[in-house]
Amino acid sequence: MVNERDVIGGGLKPSRPLPPVEWAVSMQPVGYAEAVAAMEARAAAIAAGEAPELVWLTEHPPLYTAGTSAKAADLIEARFAVHASGRGGQLTYHGPGQRIAYAMLDLKRRAPDVRRYVATLEEWIIRTLAAFGVAGERRDCRIGVWVRRPDKGDEAEDKIAAIGIRLKRWVTLHGIALNVAPDLSHFAGIVPCGIADLRYGVTSLADLGRPVSPAEVDRVLRREFEALFGPTALAAAPGRYHHGAR
Repeated sequence: MVNERDVIGGGLKPSRPLPPVEWAVSMQPVGYAEAVAAMEARAAAIAAGEAPELVWLTEHPPLYTAGTSAKAADLIEARFAVHASGRGGQLTYHGPGQRIAYAMLDLKRRAPDVRRYVATLEEWIIRTLAAFGVAGERRDCRIGVWVRRPDKGDEAEDKIAAIGIRLKRWVTLHGIALNVAPDLSHFAGIVPCGIADLRYGVTSLADLGRPVSPAEVDRVLRREFEALFGPTALAAAPGRYHHGAR
C-alpha cells in the first residue's frame, strides 16, 4: 500500500537531475487514434533516450474508450465511436469540456513503482480541485478521484476525474481525464469504469457550481504537477498538433 504522506511529501520527482518535463497544450480537439499513435511514438523515444518526458493536455471529440478490463455488457448504448485502448481500466467517456492530460514519464528515472505513480496522479488531481474549492478524495476500492454528494444521499459520491495508465519499458502512457464542463448525459451510454452502484455517479467542476475556463484549469494543473513531479518547460504538442503549445 502506498503511504499517502510519502506521496504528499515527496511526490515523484526524478532520482537524479533530468531536463524539465515538456508541457504542451493542443488548442483543438484531437482524434483518439491519432493521439494514441503520437503518444506511443513519443514514449518509445523517451525509453530510447531520444526525447524528454512530456505532458500533453488535450481534448477529444465525443467518444468512448474501452480499457483492458472493459466488459461488453457495460456498453449500454453506442452513442459515439468506441475505441479499444491499451490502458488499464474499463469503459469511459471523453469529450469536449474534459481536460485530458497524457503523461509520458520515465519511471526508471523516478521510481519504478506503479502504485506510487497512480497515487501521485490522484494527488495531482486532488490538489488541482482544491484550488477551485472542491474536495476531491481517493478511494482504495475505486480508482480515480471522487467528490462526496450529501445532496444526493448520505453515501452518494460522484467521480470527477478518471485515471487510466499503461507502461512500456517503464515509460508511462495515457493519464488522467478531469471533468471541467462536459455534457454529463454522454456518460449514460456506458457503465462508467464498470461501477453500476447507483450511489456513485459522475460530476464536473461546472456541475458543482465552479465554472472555470480551460486556461485556468491548465494553469493550476501545471503548478501542481511541478510541485509533485518537478519543473516543466513549454513545448510543441506532438505531430500535426504542434500549433497548440502555450
